[in-house]
This record gives sequence, structure tokens and C-alpha cells, in this order.
Amino acid sequence: MLRRSDSRPGDMERTLIVGLGNPGKKYARTRHNVGTDAIEVLAKRLGVSLKAGRDRALIAETRMGSTAVVLAVPTTYMNDSGEAVGPLVRRYKITNPENIIIVHDELDLAPGLLKIKMGGGLAGHNGLKSISAHLRNDNYARVRIGVGKPPSKDVGADHVLSAIPAAERKLLDVVVETAVDAVESIVANGIAAAMQDYNGR
Repeated sequence: MLRRSDSRPGDMERTLIVGLGNPGKKYARTRHNVGTDAIEVLAKRLGVSLKAGRDRALIAETRMGSTAVVLAVPTTYMNDSGEAVGPLVRRYKITNPENIIIVHDELDLAPGLLKIKMGGGLAGHNGLKSISAHLRNDNYARVRIGVGKPPSKDVGADHVLSAIPAAERKLLDVVVETAVDAVESIVANGIAAAMQDYNGR
């Protein structure tokens, strides 16, 4: 990652907000793509369109209040998310890890639950592993959307990639909106305040 001293006078510190998922209609609205869903909702709230950029991602540059933000959805597969996030961090000269927010599915949380955390372990999430490998740093913000554990590890891939029962999808649609609220809170108030507000729910 770039060091703070690498930035030049006049550079504007942006916040990069990334939703993880897999590309293509086959994976749309699966558990694995709730991060992508959140960025699409956020883009709609902000009245912007995600468009293909140079760094293997759909992006939109806009503002949230006084903060310049870049919304991004990698067009890589989940396991290669870092191939989009690493170049985006460099392109936009993002030096503060708090200004990288990753929204992703979380097996360790029940469907409908949400937690925010800064840095820490990756809990076996291959998208986060790829990002950390490319950034050489685990210290970025995560908005974790609960999708529940599969019955066994053998069916983990099926669990996150298969169609979702209607009742659970309704739960996920609600928590995706909450995830967008959480992102807005992180940008407006900082991660410590957002964690205090959302992690106690």
C-alpha cells in the first residue's frame, strides 16, 4: 500500500467502498453476492451508475456528504477480488486503511445479522484473502453481512452460490439495506462510532 508520504499536495483522500461477489446473472442474488447487492443499493441511493473502469471493476465516483467516494464492484470472481481492489487503491492513492470499506457475505453470522470490524482475521473468506494478499495488509474496514453456515463444510460452495429460499431472501434484502446504512455511518462518523452503533444490535 502507498504510504502517506507518497501522496502529493492537492491529492484528495477518497474512500473506496467495495462490494464483493461473482460476476454474471448465474450468481446474481445468491448469498455470495450480498456485497454486490449493497453497492448497487448505495449507488441507487446516491443517484449514480456503476460503469466499467480500467481496473477489473464497475465503478462510480461521487460524494457522500463532504467525502469523495469511489463505489466499486469487482468484475473478477470472488477469489480474485484483490486483482481489482489492489489497483483501485493505488489508482486513487488511498493511504488510510479506514478509507477502504469492504462489504461481504459472512458465514459466521446468521442470516439477517450484520457486524462491522476493522482489520483482524479473514475467517477463511477467499475474497478477503485475495484483497489482503494484494494490499499486503489486513487492516481495512469490513461490513459483514450474515448468510449463515451451511449444514457441513462439504456443501459450503453450494450454500453461498445456490438460489435462496424466498423467506431468507427477504431477510437478506433487509440486512443489505442496513449494510448500506452502516457504510454511510462509517463515512459520516468514522468506524469507531459506526461499530458502537451497529455491532450492539
